[in-house]
Formats: sequence, C-alpha cells, structure tokens
Amino acid sequence: MNGSVMIGLFLLLAVAGMPIAFSMGLASVIYLLFSGLPLSVLAHRLPNALNSFPLVAVPVFIFAGSLMNTSGITDRLFRTARIAVGHRKGGLAHVNILASLIFSGISGAALADIGGLGKIEIKAMKDQGYDAGDAAAITAASATIGPIFPPSIPLIIFATVAEASGIKLLIAGVVPGLLITALLMVVVTVIAHIKNYPTDDVRMERKEAVKLVVNSIPALLAPVVLAGGLLSGWFSPTEVAAVTVAYSLILGLVIYRELTFKSIIEMARESIRSTGQILIVVACASVFAWILTIEQIPAKTANLLLGISQNPLVLLMMVNVLLLIIGMMMDTIAAILVVTPIIYPALMFAGVDPIHLGIVVVLNLMIGLLTPPVGMSLYMVSLVSNESVERVIKKSLPYFIPLLAALILVTVFPALSTTLPNLIFP
Repeated sequence: MNGSVMIGLFLLLAVAGMPIAFSMGLASVIYLLFSGLPLSVLAHRLPNALNSFPLVAVPVFIFAGSLMNTSGITDRLFRTARIAVGHRKGGLAHVNILASLIFSGISGAALADIGGLGKIEIKAMKDQGYDAGDAAAITAASATIGPIFPPSIPLIIFATVAEASGIKLLIAGVVPGLLITALLMVVVTVIAHIKNYPTDDVRMERKEAVKLVVNSIPALLAPVVLAGGLLSGWFSPTEVAAVTVAYSLILGLVIYRELTFKSIIEMARESIRSTGQILIVVACASVFAWILTIEQIPAKTANLLLGISQNPLVLLMMVNVLLLIIGMMMDTIAAILVVTPIIYPALMFAGVDPIHLGIVVVLNLMIGLLTPPVGMSLYMVSLVSNESVERVIKKSLPYFIPLLAALILVTVFPALSTTLPNLIFP
C-alpha cells in the first residue's frame, strides 16, 4: 500500500461522512497493517504529537473566549462600537465589523466571534429593519478577522507544524487583519447605499455615552494589553493565552461581576470538550503526516511544483487555488496539519518566507469557513440567526470580493505580513 492509496482512502472516508480525525486515523491504521509496520507506532506517535508547548495555548484560548462571552465584555464592546461608527450609513453593519476586530484581539477564533457577538449583532440589526440573511452574512464575513488578527489559534497550529516562530506569526497577522477590516467596511458602505441600510438609531446623551465608554475601558484594554505584550516580547503566545484568562476572570468576577463560579466550571467543561475535538485531530494528523513523509509525498509534491515553476508568486497562487478547494471540504485545523507538510518544502526552496506562508495558508482557510459543504461559520451563523444555510450562502456572496482581494494583496505583497514582525524581532 503506497501513500497515494492512503490519501485516496482518507478522502473516500471523509466524503462518506466519517469525521476527519477518524478518517485520517483509520487510513493510517490500514496503511500500517498492509505495510507490515508495527501498530506500536501509534502508541508512540499519537501522544508525542500533543507534547508541544505551543499547543498549550489552544485550550487556554478556547476557555478565554468562553469567559469573554459570559463576563459582560462582548456586550460592552458592541455598545462602544455603536458609539464609534453607528452614525454612518449602514451603521450597525460597520459596528458588526469593528466589534469583530476588537473581539478578535481577545478570542483568536472565528466561531468564538460568531458565538460571542453574533446573537447581539444580528438581533440589533434585525430590530433596525435589516434583512436577517444580510445580518447573518455580515456576521459570518467579519468573523474571518478573528483567526488572522492576533491572538490566533490557527496561526499557533501552523507555527507548531512548520516549526516557525509563533510570536512572529501572531504579529504578522496585525496588518492583514486591519486590511480585511478596511475592505469589508468599504464593501458594506457600497451595499448600504444600494440597499438603503439605516443609520444606527441609538441615541445617547453625552453624559450617558461618556459613562458607557468609561465603563467599557477595561474591556477595550484587553486586546491592547495582549497585543502590547506580544509586540513588546513580554509574553509568548502560550503566556498570552494565560494572561487572557486571568484578565477575563478579573473583569468578570471583580469589575463587571457578571461571572459566577458555577458558570466558570461549566465553561471549563465545555472548553475541555472543544479542546478534545481539536487535539484528537492533531494527534491523528501527526501519524498521517508521518506516513506521508515515509512515502516521500512532500518531496514528490515539491518536485512536481518546482517542475512547473520556481517563481515564489506562481507557487503561492497555485497554493491559493489548492487551499481554497481544500477549505471547502476540510476543517481548518485538519487542513493545516495535513497540507502544510506537503507544500512547505517546495515553497521554502523557492524562497517564500514561512511567516508569509502562514498568513496566506490561514487566510485561505478562513475564506473556506464561508464555503460549503464544510463551512463551519455558515452553520454557526445559521444557528445563531435562525436562517437557512442556503440563504446565508446567497447573502454572503458579495463579501467574497473583499476577502479574495485581501488574499491577493497579502499573497502578492509579502511585506504586508513580514514587515511588522521583522521590525520588532530583526
């Protein structure tokens, strides 16, 4: 049994509906049996895949996102964003995007953004007369900022697989995250005039607005503290996750007093369940990737790609097409774990910066969150908004324009990703 047959078996199992982790795991077991390799390889490889310090950040960020959702932080972020940009045409659509940017500086995940802010944003937009499908589409599109802007769980996973600098990768997401935000707001401005979106009807006396902003300062400082810690080198990515949890607990228990010990325990349990789902994918993918290496699939792929072109830009464009297709069919974490070892050697040989590659890979897969049949953001926002997935897909189509534009710009101009981390860590 060779590597190509194993990949085909994995794809067959995945298409048949088997969870990605088990598809990779079963394909790997069958390969070991037919190749005469001992099954004890699994006992060695599976736990060793999880013996990684950067991976500690994953469960901690998941827990931090849960704390943010129930500690009063998300509501205050949303209300403050309304004061900042709600007066514009299509005010709440702009608020939706700005709030996602701020929240992404805390949570590091698209689904956490939708779960935390989505209900608040969509309800407010529907109350002002927005079409529910439009509100859901804007929420799903703006959530793509989360995994790009630091802190970012997918970027930490990529750093682990590619053995790249985690802190540089997180910092590299700052400019692309701001770029996506700006392009989304431009498109929203155009659509707001076409569809005659209303301006935000929230009206506050100056005294009340000042009180709200002052009350929200601790919440608004969260991304500033975390980003500042990363930029200054005070925190590693794993330490940033721990600081996020500590900060969230202080806000929820001491300042806003909306957290209870009972809710903390429940969120911890939910975080453990979510972490288990991610880490079983990581473990199975490590065995799968090891077998691919034995079969020299990365080397063969590198030779194939380099035989077509050795131009870094051409190779990156080819990778974009590949990842956009993979993003339609595979979960983000699984895609990073499987695809990165295959494409990495050719792109490194061609001179692509691993930090640049990490941003390109994750941005591609974030767009995949909006594409069926496995676009998790579509299903999450469908649940939050009570809109059908089909209608959310239809309403999301205009927002592919700014996302694809951002992808092309980040691909063509590496400096958008690499300048800031290289300035801070020469």
